[in-house]
Amino acid sequence: MKSTDAKFPLAEKIPTELIKHDDVRIDNYFWMRLSDDQKLAEIKDDQTQKVVNYLEAENEYYDKLTAYTKTFQEGLFQEMKGRIKENDSSVPYKDNGYFYITRYETGKQYPIYSRKKETLAADEEVLFNVNEMSKGHDYYQLGGLNISTNNKLVVFAVDTVSRRQYILRIKNLETGEIYKDIIENTTGGSVWANDNKTIFYTKKDPRTLRSERIFRHILGTPTSQDIEVYHEKDETFGVYVTKSKSKKYIFIGSYSTLATEAQYLDADNPTGQFTILQKRVKDLEYSVAHYKDHFYFLTNKDGATNFKLMKTPVSKTTKENWTDVIPHRADTLLEDFSIFKDYLVLEERAGGLNKIRIKRWDEKEDYYLPFDEETYAAGVYGNPEFDTNIIRYSYNSFTTPSSVIDFDMSNQSKEVKKEQEVLGGKFHKENYISKRVWVTARDGKKVAVSLVYHKDTALNENTPLMQYAYGSYGATIPDSFSTTRLSLLDRGFVFALAHIRGGQYLGREWYEGGKMLNKKNTFTDFIDCSKYLIDNKYTSAKHLYAMGGSAGGLLMGTIINMNPELYNGVIAAVPFVDVISTMLDDTIPLTTGEYDEWGNPNEKVYYEYIKSYSPYDQVTAKAYPNMLVTTGFHDSQVQYWEPAKWVAKLRELKTDNNILMLHTNMETGHGGASGRFEALKETAQDYTFFLALENKLDLDTIKP
Repeated sequence: MKSTDAKFPLAEKIPTELIKHDDVRIDNYFWMRLSDDQKLAEIKDDQTQKVVNYLEAENEYYDKLTAYTKTFQEGLFQEMKGRIKENDSSVPYKDNGYFYITRYETGKQYPIYSRKKETLAADEEVLFNVNEMSKGHDYYQLGGLNISTNNKLVVFAVDTVSRRQYILRIKNLETGEIYKDIIENTTGGSVWANDNKTIFYTKKDPRTLRSERIFRHILGTPTSQDIEVYHEKDETFGVYVTKSKSKKYIFIGSYSTLATEAQYLDADNPTGQFTILQKRVKDLEYSVAHYKDHFYFLTNKDGATNFKLMKTPVSKTTKENWTDVIPHRADTLLEDFSIFKDYLVLEERAGGLNKIRIKRWDEKEDYYLPFDEETYAAGVYGNPEFDTNIIRYSYNSFTTPSSVIDFDMSNQSKEVKKEQEVLGGKFHKENYISKRVWVTARDGKKVAVSLVYHKDTALNENTPLMQYAYGSYGATIPDSFSTTRLSLLDRGFVFALAHIRGGQYLGREWYEGGKMLNKKNTFTDFIDCSKYLIDNKYTSAKHLYAMGGSAGGLLMGTIINMNPELYNGVIAAVPFVDVISTMLDDTIPLTTGEYDEWGNPNEKVYYEYIKSYSPYDQVTAKAYPNMLVTTGFHDSQVQYWEPAKWVAKLRELKTDNNILMLHTNMETGHGGASGRFEALKETAQDYTFFLALENKLDLDTIKP
């Protein structure tokens, strides 16, 4: 990037002594922490103003450093926007007699939710126009739409702060009236009982944001009279409420990383008592569905590491009565299942790839849907109807735009309902190459890396390559299509997705191998993939870039402490980098529920292990790559002060003259901007950083 006379801000050092297990840590930037009340206060106290001033100074420095790229950023944004069909709509899905549609209008940021009765030829009934609802808000998120059984009412959830603390409201779909009922501090989810007047919802602890209580609300009664039906007192568990696809039962689910527990209630008897299906047992996980006179469980019972499907009579629900439906397989991860009247649909993963299996209940048929590409992403979704032979699934790959497909399980025919349009006339699938390579990690494990690049891109040590990964919570990042990524590929970049340990790409053991006291495998896997790409002349350290967000931002912070020389530039988005301090503070949202992911540092063995890789604690005096760090001031998952403190410490200690920028969106939280175009601007900002480092700001390549 170009040099500039802009002077970066230096944060004041105010030492704070932190002591645990007789170990003393000095945190010079602990003062940057603010409470939610301080952040949201209209009149700011001295400390709040000091923090805001620092963040705004960093933003000003970012703006000065990137000023020469602003025209390019805007052009890149317009290029990305130009690939999107602005006047677009989802494939309608049918539920309880209505077709539901989400559509966008040209130039509008937010969706319009509507429905049509019985047939798509019917008049459109607009449920919500979020473009109108969002006026006057810098951030606006509508979610949790939940239609009553009689189709006359809808519960909806709104977040205007980006902290995922939703307000629930109820709308009469016949009159358009929004009722006075206002329920605050919820997860956004809700469930209707079959009486069309009772809803169940989940409230959060306002301090930690842990979902902890289930309430029952009766339409028209004051919310102050809502009845608490369950309180999850174990701080390592969260809780939710849902309804069976059969509409017969309401479930309360309690969950932690290593254990689950479910309770059920007849949806026709909303004031009844919930009954526990199976009490929580350490290391026993299960999710539940209902079919006829049985409950079905996706579970790891009896050491089923990759999970299996079991069932039990509704009258005998404890685990000693469970029997196998789909046994455990060492080479296949059972990810999910869907129940239909005549069919059982299984979503599996083997060799890293998605598989969709169709099985008749009468066992006359059992087959897999055929997928031919080496890397792809497929999944069943949007199937609320029970009595149907049609399943809907999505399919896409690095080179194939997303398709929505209806598959008839009775005759094995399929209909492509919609294929994602890539506007602009420049995209042709055959111009891109996708493949998968296997990297031998330092302990002998084979790690998959999925690659995509333009066919005209020569692979050598001068090729820019952006390596991405996440690697936590068992999340598998799919090999999916991206219209925005084309802006990198068309400028000669290779995109590499590393399927490192901590995800479940190669099954549950792949996840177990990258968590707790095995967490460092996540970082070394990524580094070993980087070295492989360099050694095999896909790129070189001068042209290798890395990117990750949230727990993937932790990954970025760790790899630059371990092997900073491998990367020319790194983007860490909303990065979880102050791991040891956060995991020691149970007032911070999500902390207690994550002990089974990272370890509880109140125990010395985990304290020492976490501290040994925690990016903030491991910053030392050495050269670091060029870096862009992004965060949101209202982030409830990774508090803004983690990246802010980290950047301040890096500025203090790093010995290089490379770029280091912190950009804080003062209006948003963990997920970034809420509008579809504002989100594109953030992507353009990120890509411009990489392209500027590669000196590829060729404005002539951007056409209206």
